[in-house]
Amino acid sequence: MPDQGLDLAGLWSPIRLTLELATVTTVVLLIIGTPIAWWLARSKAKWKEAVAAVVALPLVLPPTVLGFYLLVAMGPDGPGGWIAGLWGERSLAFTFQGLVIGSVFYSMPFVVQPIRNAFEAFGDRPLEVAATLHASPWDAFWSVAVPLARPGFLTGAVLGFAHTVGEFGVVLMIGGNIPGETKVLSVAVYDYVETLRWAEAHILAGGLLVFAFVVILSMMLLEKRIGRAAR
Repeated sequence: MPDQGLDLAGLWSPIRLTLELATVTTVVLLIIGTPIAWWLARSKAKWKEAVAAVVALPLVLPPTVLGFYLLVAMGPDGPGGWIAGLWGERSLAFTFQGLVIGSVFYSMPFVVQPIRNAFEAFGDRPLEVAATLHASPWDAFWSVAVPLARPGFLTGAVLGFAHTVGEFGVVLMIGGNIPGETKVLSVAVYDYVETLRWAEAHILAGGLLVFAFVVILSMMLLEKRIGRAAR
């Protein structure tokens, strides 16, 4: 029989962990994804679309497949085992650090693609003007490209954060269900349903539903505002 008492402490733990994971993942993705997006937008290399396809793989690859290969890579016999050994651990799997790595791979296209689109949208002219004013490529990037691509950064940050909050298959494969360490919101909902704790499942699932609606509405309003500004 399911326990009828509402587990408030158990509810807060996955919420806190999910917010931490989404925040760290979004920051890492903005740091890593920006140079990738810039290279994809500006490079003339013939094979850049092959790189773009690799970045976009999580859009079509089943999460369990990605999670499986990440689990192998982060296990004791993979590169993750060697890295974890630097601080005395055996593996990056079933750790918060492992969740961050998996989330970065899984959410990367949701951050890289909007930033790439924003970089491509303003074309070459602003950078050429900056060059005529003797701005270095580094200065032109920060003073011209980044401000012009601000909507793409905002969209990428929101989508990356939201996608990390909602992910399930990858985090379950590489993180398992360890309370306080790897038990994020989506896994907690699954766990509560399995143990017939409907009240807790309703609270978390309803919260995720509202969160998803707010994110989608925000994106629609943002795109509408950007479209008006462009006109």
